Amino acid sequence: MSIVLFVIIHWYLGLLIQSVFLHRYAAHKNFEMSPLCEKIFYFFTFLILGSSYMSAYAFGTMHRIHHAYADKELDPHSPIKSPGYFGTLLQARHSYFNIFIGKTKVDSFMSNGVPAWHSFDKFAHSWITRSIWVLFYIFLYINLATSWWLFLFLPITVGMGALQGALINWWAHTYGYRNFNTNDNSKNLIALDLLFLGESYHNNHHKHPWKLNHAYKWYEFDLGYHFIRFLGALRIVRIKKRALF
Repeated sequence: MSIVLFVIIHWYLGLLIQSVFLHRYAAHKNFEMSPLCEKIFYFFTFLILGSSYMSAYAFGTMHRIHHAYADKELDPHSPIKSPGYFGTLLQARHSYFNIFIGKTKVDSFMSNGVPAWHSFDKFAHSWITRSIWVLFYIFLYINLATSWWLFLFLPITVGMGALQGALINWWAHTYGYRNFNTNDNSKNLIALDLLFLGESYHNNHHKHPWKLNHAYKWYEFDLGYHFIRFLGALRIVRIKKRALF
């Protein structure tokens, strides 16, 4: 079952890089890091997400637009505009790529302070680079999978970044409980979030987007927040009292 262990580790590392770097750093600037550290995080985003690599600039900008227009017509990914989970996934990917290629004109406020390394993004986003990653994953599965049904995990490995994003974009705007009344449909998916590293506390986050800790009730636990505090204790990052956005 080596491939199952790989899928689990890969999935959680993907969640961690999305939650810590792409979401809480790139979009919200909940903490600061040196230019060198930022480049290292870019590299780890590429290493972990692989074929589903996402630009910190495009992701961060799109997420800010989502907060500004959550569940309204201009929301780049909302269940009210697309049917079901996969509809929201496709809508989010379309919005993301339009921002990435510059087709969507973005207000400067939405992109202010969002990290950008366009030369690296160009390399990591190329179809050649993505194809190499896909071939690597196929090679890995051939060598690690002990049964044919394990290859059913391959599409998850290839498209992991987009799949994880859509889990929150759709599920947390459709199902769950609410701690706060907000002007959108955001919900908290589960009370003890050990599956999404605190990202499923979406209603809490929409009410207080500037807060690093997404947990609010005593029984809620934001593992992503505690990981960032650990990085802060090591002085890898510097936690801010209030986020930029």
